[in-house]
Amino acid sequence: MPDTISLKAIRKPIDGEMTSFDKKFRDSVKTKVPLLDRVMNYIVKRKGKQIRPILVFLSAGCAAGHIDERTHRGAALVELLHTATLIHDDVVDDSYQRRGFFSINALWKNKVAVLVGDYLLSRGLLLSVQNKDFDLLEISSTAVRLMSEGELYQLEKSRLLNITEDEYYDIITKKTASLLASCCAMGARSVTNDEEIVEKFRKFGENLGIAFQIKDDLFDFGEFNSGKPSGVDLKEKKLTLPIIYSLRSTDKSTKKKILGKIRNFDKSKNDLNEVIDFIKGNGGIDYSLNRMEYYKTAASDILETFDESEYKESMKMLIEYVISRRN
Repeated sequence: MPDTISLKAIRKPIDGEMTSFDKKFRDSVKTKVPLLDRVMNYIVKRKGKQIRPILVFLSAGCAAGHIDERTHRGAALVELLHTATLIHDDVVDDSYQRRGFFSINALWKNKVAVLVGDYLLSRGLLLSVQNKDFDLLEISSTAVRLMSEGELYQLEKSRLLNITEDEYYDIITKKTASLLASCCAMGARSVTNDEEIVEKFRKFGENLGIAFQIKDDLFDFGEFNSGKPSGVDLKEKKLTLPIIYSLRSTDKSTKKKILGKIRNFDKSKNDLNEVIDFIKGNGGIDYSLNRMEYYKTAASDILETFDESEYKESMKMLIEYVISRRN
């Protein structure tokens, strides 16, 4: 496995499918409403890495050795729902940037952003209903429900600052891993009715999603990127795995002191740096890295139960890409 893995290499066996998907996705969001069409063009031109549709296509290829029209509809459904949730998230979080570009709410305000998110959700629902892809719709709708539950649960626990490690896994399984799990399950379901195979891919995606989120959480502490901690999660009172483990591994007095600093962060960086030094000094980073590797291995073990193919090789590279990414 090369040290540096590119998305171009991962996409190689499905490159034609992804090119076709891009055109179909553009067509699926076209509208005769001028304002809405401008927003849609802005969204399409600033598409991200497209990890989720890639997962749909590769899962179908791994499961059955081929990709069909239902797979394309599944990929479009995932992208429509995912884009809608991102737009709504930016409104909820008062975020004005997404992947280095202005968010929809930054350019067109919250009302337009919410309505655009609703529009994308409706297009996804219609795509499935009109083609009678009720099984794919059930998979994706379950993911949206779990994502909403996870976000609300995290919001509640953030206010109380009393989250346990088990609760942390419950939250990230719902808010992050459920979508990746649905991508993989949907890809498999689009080409096979074998429930055991579909469940294997769902579990594969779930393990990959948990590893993905732990990696994301570590970025908050300056790991892997510029080395400068952002502390965004801490400032929002989100207790992630590094801090949960560190607090569990210290005495009551220190725990109370650290929680107090998180609860009352001042405008300087002193408290943030002190909390991050505490986390690193108490093994929070190393413990989280070990847990990330655990879930990466769990995903890899599931993948190994399938026959060798170019799709499987790309899926292996995708696992490494998720773990080794720097943004």
